[in-house]
Amino acid sequence: MIPFLLMVAFADTVLQVSAQSQPSCDSKVYCQGKLLHVVEMSRIFNDSKTFVELKMINDEQTTLENFDNFLRDTNHKRTRADLMKFVSDNFKQENEFESWTPTDFTDNPTLLSRIEDKTIRQFAQDLVKIWPTLARKVKKEVLDYPEHYSLLPVDNGFIIPGGRFTEFYYWDSYWIVEGLLLSDMHETVRGMLDNFLSIVEKYGFIPNGARVFYLNRSQPPLLTLMVSLYVSATNDMEWLAKNIRTIDTELRFWLNNRLVDVVKDGIVYKLAHYNSNSGSPRPESYYEDVTTASVFSDERDKAELYMDLKSAAESGWDFSSRWIVDEYGGTRGNLSALHTRRIIPVDLNAFLCQAFQKLSEFYQTLGDYPNATFWSKLVKIWQHSIEMVHYNRDDGIWYDWDNELSQHRRMFFPSNFAPLWSETFDSRNAEILGEMAAEYFITQNMMDYHGGIPTSLSHTGEQWDYPNAWPPMQSIIVMGLDKSGSYRAKQLARELARRWVKANLIGFRQTGEMFEKYNVEVPGQNGGGGEYVVQSGFGWTNGVVLEFINQFFTT
Repeated sequence: MIPFLLMVAFADTVLQVSAQSQPSCDSKVYCQGKLLHVVEMSRIFNDSKTFVELKMINDEQTTLENFDNFLRDTNHKRTRADLMKFVSDNFKQENEFESWTPTDFTDNPTLLSRIEDKTIRQFAQDLVKIWPTLARKVKKEVLDYPEHYSLLPVDNGFIIPGGRFTEFYYWDSYWIVEGLLLSDMHETVRGMLDNFLSIVEKYGFIPNGARVFYLNRSQPPLLTLMVSLYVSATNDMEWLAKNIRTIDTELRFWLNNRLVDVVKDGIVYKLAHYNSNSGSPRPESYYEDVTTASVFSDERDKAELYMDLKSAAESGWDFSSRWIVDEYGGTRGNLSALHTRRIIPVDLNAFLCQAFQKLSEFYQTLGDYPNATFWSKLVKIWQHSIEMVHYNRDDGIWYDWDNELSQHRRMFFPSNFAPLWSETFDSRNAEILGEMAAEYFITQNMMDYHGGIPTSLSHTGEQWDYPNAWPPMQSIIVMGLDKSGSYRAKQLARELARRWVKANLIGFRQTGEMFEKYNVEVPGQNGGGGEYVVQSGFGWTNGVVLEFINQFFTT
């Protein structure tokens, strides 16, 4: 065990060397600087996220001056108790949200009347009743004095994932929105979308989540697809016309900031990858990132790793063997070998292609034909690029592309099925592509797992690897297979959906909880691994179960 004084002194030294790295945000308390470094490296909080969610009692300048005085006064006799007292004198844990129940909440949405199975109907009703427990609205004090908080304030109430995730998150919200719409909560969804649009108008993109320390990265770009769900459910064309330009802005962020050249068979394609340019530790996982990077002595190597760590967080898959690459293109169970930015993710490009299609359709409906044409041309370009770069005809499935080794990453990940879910291919080939994908799924022995579809087949201890099954991945595979047109794929989708709902119901009956992830080996048992204990709630889990019930258990 390193003595506390020595550890803090060493931490100060490391900070000075790496100070030139691009910070996570402008805040010298929540995102960068000596104060953040010393507090996080002291481990006075078990969860690194705890400190960066505390409210500053004073303004930032006063807080930093107080810290400088604290360092001077304690000098070489600084103790853990001293640091804890400084934090308690200058920060406080405060509920940033007020009590709020969505005005459109009903515990008896129309979906329930279409479910014949009494057990499944009761399960669906139990899930609907969870929404108010996950409902949050930002306090007026946070709206009036945002500089004292790390929270990004928004005007409307929203639904959070749950557990330690007390703010809204970007890609979680897609499946939350889907569940809310199935629960007849249209007004809540519109408010959540308005929140996202206000964030885009202020920052030019949607960050990972509603905290300033997430402003260095986004998450899978599903805003346009959320809008499509809302418009399909409500036909609210007035709202769409009012907000179409901001929706457009969010997609252009990806075009302007996340594209890279991909060369295959001598042809250059433009495709997207996850790419945070912030070469410093994630504030919410500061200690963990510094520890991971400690294997490197060169500060440039550390900065590169920090960028790959943040890029993996941008993918939503934090962390997974999907981004861990050895020199031969395989995987290693060590985050120091993370190379997220060199991998061209098939799901990211499928999400974007579908978003381009939806945006083109929006413009077409609104009579803006030049913009409709612009986005429809990108659809064709992306469809062709996905087919040429990502599709493997021998295996009958899509793979991520290693842009350094110029080869497919021929490993099982649910993301391999994303083009089916996004329908980013020539519709005339839907049935055969679904048939091939179903064959691939079966040959990978995926039917052996009754607790869900594993996120990978690698046992690394990371939470986006075996034996964990994540709800959005179940949705991508099941719904992709179901709408492919292949009879075999549709039958497979029905069986997988029923297994997942049954497993979630088992877990709910045993614990009264819905978890963010599950164990594929034991139906209903929560998953594990990664940087924090499994969380319950849980927004996207509830949304996916309601999606499956609506698709496979209703008349």
